[in-house]
Amino acid sequence: MKTRVIALLFFILFISCAAFCQEESSLRKGVWVTVFSEQEVLYSREAVLKLVNSCKRAGINEIYLQVYQSGKAYYDSKIGGRSKYEAMLKSSGADPIDFLLKEAGKNNIKVFAWVNLLSLGQNAKADIVNEFGEDIFTRDQYLRVSGRASPNESDKYYLREDQLFLEPGDQRVARYLISIVEEIIERYPLLSGIHLDYARYPMTVPFIPGARFTKYGLSYGYGRENLERFKEWTGLDPLKGLKGGKNCAKWDDWRRKQLTSLVRRITKRLKEKSGSFLVSAAVVPSGERAYTSMFQDWPYWLEESILDYVVLMNYTQDKQLTKEIVRASLGYRQKGKVFVGMGLYLMKDNPEVFFEQYKMVKSLSADGIVIFSYDDMTEEILEYLSKSQ
Repeated sequence: MKTRVIALLFFILFISCAAFCQEESSLRKGVWVTVFSEQEVLYSREAVLKLVNSCKRAGINEIYLQVYQSGKAYYDSKIGGRSKYEAMLKSSGADPIDFLLKEAGKNNIKVFAWVNLLSLGQNAKADIVNEFGEDIFTRDQYLRVSGRASPNESDKYYLREDQLFLEPGDQRVARYLISIVEEIIERYPLLSGIHLDYARYPMTVPFIPGARFTKYGLSYGYGRENLERFKEWTGLDPLKGLKGGKNCAKWDDWRRKQLTSLVRRITKRLKEKSGSFLVSAAVVPSGERAYTSMFQDWPYWLEESILDYVVLMNYTQDKQLTKEIVRASLGYRQKGKVFVGMGLYLMKDNPEVFFEQYKMVKSLSADGIVIFSYDDMTEEILEYLSKSQ
C-alpha cells in the first residue's frame, strides 16, 4: 500500500512538472519588423531567410511584419499606391511576403500583418488624402491638424505628436481602412492575422483626462464629419463649449466609441473571412491614460472579445516602472490576453538592462513578449534569447 502511495505521489509530481514546463515553453515570443529595417527584410530572399533563422535561434514564434505605414502599401495592393511594393518586387525578384510566409510556415512561425491604422506619419499626400481631401484629418479644439506644421503660442506649453492622424469618426476613413485590411488578408491567406497600430487619437504632453479640461491642454476628435455626427446625435457643439460634466462625458464617450467601432468592424470582417485569424493591437500601456486621453479603450476591447490580445507598448529602461505597468495591465485580462512589448531599441547598448527586464516580465506570467525591433537584435541578444527559452 505504501509503495502504491509513493508511486502515486511521484506520478502527480511528474504531471505537475510536465504541465509547468509546458506552460513555461508556451510563452509566445514575437518581434516587430519595420518597413525601415536596416536589414531590408522585404528586399531579398536572403534577408527573409536571415530573419526566419534568427527567429528560430531566439525561440521567437511570431513575426509582426509592417506592411502598411504612413498610408503607404508595402504589399501587393490595388487600393493604394504600389511604388514601395514595386521597389521590393524589383529588388527581390518575387513577392517577398509570399516567400516569408512559406518559410515561416515551414518553421512553425506565425506572421501577422502590422498595419499603422490612423497615423499617416508626415505623409500629407497619402492616397486616402488625395481621394477625400484634408477634411479627413482629425483636429484639435483649435481646428489644427495633428503634427507640428502649424505652431502657435500654445506650443510653448504643449508637445504635439509629430504625425498626421486620420479622424476615426469619419465614416470615409473607416470604410477605407477596413478595405485595406480586407485586401491584405485576401491577398495573403497564409497570414495568421492582423496587428493594428495607432488605433487611437494623437498623444500630447502633458495629457488631459477628458473634455472637462480642454482649456488646460490639447485634445483631438474635432474633425468636421465627427463633429457633425455628434451634433446630430446630441444637439451639442463641442466647439462652442460643453457645459457640465454630463455633456463632457457624452463627448468623451462618443470619441471612444468611434475607435471601438472601427476596431470592432475590422475584427468582424476578418473573423467572417476565417475564424482562425487573430486580431491584436499595440496599445498605450496605461489603461487609464489610454481611456481618458487617447480614447483607446483596450481593456473593454478585451472584455468584449473585440480583440484576441493586446501588446503593451512598454518602452522604458526603468525596471520598476515596467513591473508596475505589467502588474496593473495583466489585471485587465478578461476574454483576451496581454502581451508585453519591450523597447529593445532603448537598451541594445546596455543589454544587461534588457536581460533583467525580460526575466522580470517572464516572472510576472505575461501571455507573451514582443520585441521592438528586429534591427536591434544583436548577436549578444540573440544568444541570450536562445538560452532563455
